[in-house]
Amino acid sequence: MDYKEFEESVKEQEYGTREFALSEAFPALMRKVYLWMTFALAISGIVAYGVATSPNLLYLIYSNKLVFWGILIAELVLVWKISGSLWKENRSLAATTAMFTVFSALNGATLSYIFVIFAPTAIIKTFFITAGTFAATAAYGYFTKKNLAGLGSFLFMALFGLIIALAVNMFLKSAMFDLIISLVGVALFVGLTAWDSQNIKRQLAMAPDMSEASQKIALCGALDLYLDFINMFIYLLRLLGRNN
Repeated sequence: MDYKEFEESVKEQEYGTREFALSEAFPALMRKVYLWMTFALAISGIVAYGVATSPNLLYLIYSNKLVFWGILIAELVLVWKISGSLWKENRSLAATTAMFTVFSALNGATLSYIFVIFAPTAIIKTFFITAGTFAATAAYGYFTKKNLAGLGSFLFMALFGLIIALAVNMFLKSAMFDLIISLVGVALFVGLTAWDSQNIKRQLAMAPDMSEASQKIALCGALDLYLDFINMFIYLLRLLGRNN
């Protein structure tokens, strides 16, 4: 069964109003989601710290616009390709996992600036606050019987608005506007975490086995949650690390 068949099967479920039967493969697939996500976070953290402690690498990335924008574009391309793996039957799970690993490393390189700008205590404190907030929000999305599907369109529209606001404030350089953006960013990614958690559960609920197609869905779910965690962490750090 490919991804499209999974999606059609899931749509047939009256999800959100009652519990539905989960496949035998579901628990193992959900474990893979969080294992892949944790793996990606670990890689990003290690690479970010490694780059931050290397003046030569920091200088290369942040003083050379070609390198910096090249990394950002490569990240966007990798996210697009990883997500597109669901519809690419000829793209193996191993190749998709490799792309996810490379993306995590590149994202870690661009996140290295936080170790330069913020104090270690602020980073550690914010990480644990983010972890607790993420866990609670993801659990809510997983266990709630309320259908959060309708929230998706609003959240993605808000995400585009947030990106525009960030671009505008690059010119305004307003501290108050930056504070508002950070508050909105935290709220937005809290909502996206709950929505993604429920959406991943819905997508994997009907997966009949541990086939590559099923595991690629789990890997894409891990990517979504990874991005939610990273963005929540960054916006919380912008709030909590202001005086550090």
